Amino acid sequence: MGIVAIFIAAVAGFAAGAIWYNVFSTQWMADIGVPMKEDGTPDITQSPALYAKGFVCTLVVAAMMAHTFSGSGVETWHAGLIGGFGIGAFFIAPWITLNVLYSMRPIRLAMIDGGYAAVACGVMGLVLTLF
Repeated sequence: MGIVAIFIAAVAGFAAGAIWYNVFSTQWMADIGVPMKEDGTPDITQSPALYAKGFVCTLVVAAMMAHTFSGSGVETWHAGLIGGFGIGAFFIAPWITLNVLYSMRPIRLAMIDGGYAAVACGVMGLVLTLF
């Protein structure tokens, strides 16, 4: 699991987020309180720097996952998929849920964000073990 695999895994995880949040965009934006225009579109502007920072965060997760897999002997695609999903579902999602609960946000937000963590980490784990 080299640098190229880590980068490809991060791209795959980031792409999974684009798909995930496209599917759940209406619910997610309502839960985080994004103001909406009269036509139903979000009344916000996103800086490209925000996406770059998000990708760096995904890259950090992919790198640590590669390190963990290497030390744990995770080498097959199904072990990578299950291991990655487990990291997302049982490490990251509970932490997200904790933040959502204490910020008094709807629990659906934790389900959306935690679901993304589980799916994206599963995708990244799969990609890491394929390279």
